[in-house]
Amino acid sequence: MKSTLTQRIVAEGLGTAFLLAAVVGSGIMAAKLSGGNAALALLCNTLPTGAILAVLILMLGPISGAHLNPAVSIAFALRGELRARALLPYIAAQVIGGIAGVWAAHLMFELPVWQISATVRAGPGQWFAEAVATFGLVMTIFGCVARTPAAAPYAVGLYITSAYWFTASTSFANPAVTIARSLSDTFAGIAPANVAAFISAQLAGMIAAVVLGHWIWRS
Repeated sequence: MKSTLTQRIVAEGLGTAFLLAAVVGSGIMAAKLSGGNAALALLCNTLPTGAILAVLILMLGPISGAHLNPAVSIAFALRGELRARALLPYIAAQVIGGIAGVWAAHLMFELPVWQISATVRAGPGQWFAEAVATFGLVMTIFGCVARTPAAAPYAVGLYITSAYWFTASTSFANPAVTIARSLSDTFAGIAPANVAAFISAQLAGMIAAVVLGHWIWRS
């Protein structure tokens, strides 16, 4: 049975909430347990993020596609694979779900729910890294959808796990994630003043992936 738009929107919101709860919650736990070792903390933040992505895509992919990311939803809309009337509800659900996931992580660790991040993430290197990270993520999705759809959950999880380490920005690659993380003054945070530049870079990377992906997999 085909999912209704309401079911798809709820799936997108729920999935993005769990994604952010994993990103922020594992960051808080990593900071608590790593003893000040930044590399170990990042590793402990990376593995749960990649793992939860694979789980969420397996669980929610049959319902909504498990985009969990406005850049991915826009990419599919540009390809004509997501109806225009669903695009804004998808994005709204992803942003709202992401914020809810951040707040849930704060509650689980008994931190103030409302926070504003003070972590500065700026500069040409980080902006370029976000464009590269998002380009690679969207290309990963398009490649799997075109040739090996069953591999998509694992490929996306593994890609983000890798991109955490090879990009200077630690691969946010997701406007909803970027907005939500600005509301957490924890290990995973990003200062609100840096959000717009990150999102601009992410959208640029996504557009490049849509153009190149159409050419590579046009058959």
